[in-house]
Amino acid sequence: MRSICVFCGSNPGGDPVYLDTAKALGEYLAREGLTMVYGGASVGLMGAAATACLSAGGQVVGVLPDFLERKELAHTGLTRLHVVPTMHERKALMADLSDGFIALPGGMGTLEEFCEIVTWAQLGLHRKPCGLLNVTRFYDPLLALVGRMVADRFVRQAHAGIVLAADTPFDLLALMRAYTPVQAPKWIDRDKS
Repeated sequence: MRSICVFCGSNPGGDPVYLDTAKALGEYLAREGLTMVYGGASVGLMGAAATACLSAGGQVVGVLPDFLERKELAHTGLTRLHVVPTMHERKALMADLSDGFIALPGGMGTLEEFCEIVTWAQLGLHRKPCGLLNVTRFYDPLLALVGRMVADRFVRQAHAGIVLAADTPFDLLALMRAYTPVQAPKWIDRDKS
């Protein structure tokens, strides 16, 4: 892995541990020589992680839709900032630039980005590790839901293994480095059966 995409909140959250963890992740990525790819904003956990990575000597690539740049939310000190026309193009470029994905705590956007990238892995569109930084057990309800999806046969057990989780950046990156990609499903062509 050379680059990690970080999905996280554009707000700092209500517990200072979220901000501390975002900074710790940014610093850790820099120390490990991993480029941080993220949504390009200067605010919330996004800005904190990016600034910490840069301050520790790391490389940070932002991808920001132009409507957010016009609201002056762009981080001005990034190694590189890509400005794109749409949210869809933002997510696609972030995925293309990244060798793995980490979700810090965040809101609906963070959840949507992470679930989409896991779905892409499930469909075999990429074979990159997808991890939840489960600070203060923030993602326990999502992990329980994935278990329920498996139990109710909406998700294959093997595909549940796409979602990695740990409560520290060190432990999560260790899981991601050891990740063995799940095979894409073999689809049944009903027209030929």
